[in-house]
Amino acid sequence: MNAYEDSVRFAVLGPVRAWRGEREVDVGSPQQRAVLAALLLRRGRPVTLGELIDAVWGEEPPAAAVSVVRTYVSRLRKGLEPGREAADAPRVVVSVGDGYLLRIPEGALDLGVFEQRVAEARKLRAGGDPSAAAGLLHAALGGWQGAALAGVPGPLAESEGSRLNEQRLAALEMRLDVDVELGRHGEVIAELVSLTGKYPLREQLCKLLMLALYRSGRQAEALAAYRGTRGTLVAELGIEPGTPLKDLHDRILAADASLDARPPRRTRPPEPEPGPSVKPASPVVAHAAIPAQLPADLPTFIGREAELDRVRALLPETDDVPTTVVIGAIGGMAGIGKTTLAVHWAHEMADRFPDGQLYVNLRGFDPTGVVVTPDDAIRTFLDAFGVPPMRIPASLDAQAALYRSMLAQRRVLVLLDNARDTEQVRPLLPGSPGCLVIVTSRNQLTGLVAAEGAHPLTLDQLTPAEAYDLLARRLGADRPAAEPRAVEEIITRCARLPLALSIVAAHAAAYPGFPLSAIVDELRESHGSLDAFAGGDDITTDVRAVFSWSCKALSAPAARLFHLLSLHSGPDISAPAAAALAGLPPREARGLLVELTRAHLLTEHFPGRYTLHDLLRVYAAERVHAEETPGERDRATERLLSWYLHTADAAYPYITPRRLRIPLDPLPPLCRPREFSTHDEALGWCETERSNLVSVVHQAAASGYPGIAWRLPAVLWGFFYLRSHMHDWLDTAGVGLAAARAAHDRVGEAQGLADLGAALRSSGRLDETIDHLRQAMVAYRDLGDHDGRGSAVSNLGDAYLQTGQLAKAVEYTRRGLAIERVIGSAWGEGIALSNLGDAYQRLGRFDEAVDCLDQALAVLRVNGNRWVEGVTLDILGTVHRRLGRHGAAVEYHLQALRTHRDIGNRWGEGHTLSNLGDVRLEAREPEAARESWLQALAIFVEFDHPDAEKVRARLGRLENGPPGARAQGAAEPGRTA
Repeated sequence: MNAYEDSVRFAVLGPVRAWRGEREVDVGSPQQRAVLAALLLRRGRPVTLGELIDAVWGEEPPAAAVSVVRTYVSRLRKGLEPGREAADAPRVVVSVGDGYLLRIPEGALDLGVFEQRVAEARKLRAGGDPSAAAGLLHAALGGWQGAALAGVPGPLAESEGSRLNEQRLAALEMRLDVDVELGRHGEVIAELVSLTGKYPLREQLCKLLMLALYRSGRQAEALAAYRGTRGTLVAELGIEPGTPLKDLHDRILAADASLDARPPRRTRPPEPEPGPSVKPASPVVAHAAIPAQLPADLPTFIGREAELDRVRALLPETDDVPTTVVIGAIGGMAGIGKTTLAVHWAHEMADRFPDGQLYVNLRGFDPTGVVVTPDDAIRTFLDAFGVPPMRIPASLDAQAALYRSMLAQRRVLVLLDNARDTEQVRPLLPGSPGCLVIVTSRNQLTGLVAAEGAHPLTLDQLTPAEAYDLLARRLGADRPAAEPRAVEEIITRCARLPLALSIVAAHAAAYPGFPLSAIVDELRESHGSLDAFAGGDDITTDVRAVFSWSCKALSAPAARLFHLLSLHSGPDISAPAAAALAGLPPREARGLLVELTRAHLLTEHFPGRYTLHDLLRVYAAERVHAEETPGERDRATERLLSWYLHTADAAYPYITPRRLRIPLDPLPPLCRPREFSTHDEALGWCETERSNLVSVVHQAAASGYPGIAWRLPAVLWGFFYLRSHMHDWLDTAGVGLAAARAAHDRVGEAQGLADLGAALRSSGRLDETIDHLRQAMVAYRDLGDHDGRGSAVSNLGDAYLQTGQLAKAVEYTRRGLAIERVIGSAWGEGIALSNLGDAYQRLGRFDEAVDCLDQALAVLRVNGNRWVEGVTLDILGTVHRRLGRHGAAVEYHLQALRTHRDIGNRWGEGHTLSNLGDVRLEAREPEAARESWLQALAIFVEFDHPDAEKVRARLGRLENGPPGARAQGAAEPGRTA
């Protein structure tokens, strides 16, 4: 029998099937196919009996499930290896521990072939070869024989089938997009019509259909397709289409010439002309920052020369730009030195990537279970490039596309540390050549190697010579040379692991008079077993002994703080937060943190901010449960969470001065929150602690502190709004609301509904805003909370104002105004009057508008609400412009500008300058209008605000005749109560 006849192939993209050579193998009953599918989808990794049982039957397996699964495996072995003798070990379905794995050659699974073709197509398209990309995508999709895992029962088939079918749809959308790009719009219309009927909620399909119809001269049908999709979205989900679809609709209406079919791009980009290279302008920021985020290189780095030679060889020896994205995947067990090697190599290569170095700890194996999601990582990277938060899209796909656009034509080094799996990494990969990506992970990222062409490097323990050199580098050459046997045993007991050796070396260096043999004796006495560390690796040496011994050398307060630090779920911790956690004075806590840092049990990654290695966090968590009572653990957690809440509350009046405070529970004993003296100091603390604050909301919700979970987002309202951290705002407000509801806390539920409504309003999701504010209004009414009800009603009026429902806006704003006056809330009264004046001016009821706005100014000035005062002055300027009173309009706009500038409201300043330009143009002062618009444009470009295009359009029209009427009713920022 030849090799081909003996080869096996499998299919899951349709019914689950198998072949030996050209002969199809009978894979048995539906349940037996479910077992085969579970083995195939694990891609060569073991599947336990329990996992197989769950895959087939879920939570209700039969009594004989174990024997049934073994029978299925036996039958599969017979079918896949018909000529195997009974005495021979199976070669395809192999027993591993309490389970099995399936060994198949590369390319023998249709799913792997599909993923590889799609990944290659993505690279070809990014590299300027859409024609070749289209061919690969057609071939990839041609391998599907129906719905994935068709006919296979069980929970695994249901969940994995949905995931795979979604991958197929995404690839299909990409293929159709490329076909339209290549000018095949007429050929894909029928297919797109069918697909939009089958998947009416997929906006990308509608977008492609609209573009194909428009390029085929069928503009009316393109617009009809949009109306149909919008109607479905509104009727079924209560939402409007996303920005890309709405923008395409507007461009089709305007017959935008840039939508016309363009010749396909060249297969190969043209050779650059001699001379200095010029990068294309970023689509998002005019001048992107150059990030330099690499952690510090270890000055005592030693060894790993063979590994360094391998990774150095991945790049050209000269400074030539790599022709592809180079991906190095460094794997190995915990504590083996992956991050140290990656950081050292990154620093070596940094000067070859002059456009920046990005770093993120993905926390893939964090003992707290908090893993950095791809969208969180991308937002961090975009922020490093200076992309304003308001310009970062909501969906992961859109964020990844923007991220890849930022890296296009740039030479950037990206270090993705501590990745969990390929799916966490893939969205973070650049899409065009010239970049280097370094990934570290405890897992073998086989998907990254197979589909993305990553170069794997698995680290083993240090060699004995390298381990000796590490100790000699840190202790000096004399001490190891004087006690070679002690050094040999230290190396053995540390399993030649850099982390364990570094901890021992730090202790030995701190006590230069101690013989190394004494340290060996202490290590022997600390024998134990760090189960979480072993994780199935072939390391039997007791690493817990090193940690235990190192902790014994600490003072008792430092050891206690080390244990308590494992209770913190955030990515790092500051000295004041650590003091609150331990219930200590800040000065004493700082001294203990220094002690832990010197013992290499803690890393000070930034001045005053500390992190724990994952292994040390595991060990600290074990010790805190062993040595601290449940009551003390609960009190420490409460102190920590309360410290964040009360410190955020201390920042609140500096960020949103004179706004109604959120009532808080009293501070627990021994908890001292920070204080602030300036707006910038308060805002800076919130920005520095943002990731921790988000983690605290989640931790509070999960650990039985719902009051903190809903109060913290309420306190952070002004910070999230001012910095446009919409994702974090929506996330924390949603978690807080869910926590309040789970605790049956009606007060928290009402506040959570109001907070989530405010976040949705700022995110432009106005229909959802209205729904949440209506619920908040009812909740506050039931509670008898007149302040909350008045605010909810007023904000509901503002939401209707932004949607253009002016009659409802007037109705609800007047109701809110009445409530605010009855309860004596001058703060809410001023905002309601301003909103009501804006609604009246949009309706053309100018006398009523001026009356309301004048009243608003008086109330706002008495209460010091300068933010809304500036907005109100700007609206008065708009009213007088519409009445033809240009002199008065200019004066109001100038007053608004002074107010915006006094409080640093740059967005408000930009809007007012834009409006001032409109007035001056109508007053036949084109040069003055130009000057105002240029100033507005500079601000909008600084923030990458979408109104920059509107201002550019006005500047363009200055050259084309008399001024036209300006559309009224532009939404003003920051006027919710």
